[in-house]
Amino acid sequence: MPIPGYDPDDLDELLAERLEARDGGVSLTPRQWREYENGASLLDVLNDADIERLLHEE
Repeated sequence: MPIPGYDPDDLDELLAERLEARDGGVSLTPRQWREYENGASLLDVLNDADIERLLHEE
């Protein structure tokens, strides 16, 4: 999902940091983890709503 004004690599790193810091809520399914571990970007693995939630949390 392209997001204007963001570098995809920086955005993926930010999403990874925020995903790791969460206590619950957004999490990856086993299939998503496999895709991510095999080199997929979180931008490709997460759905739009999860990306938005992660980007807008503080």
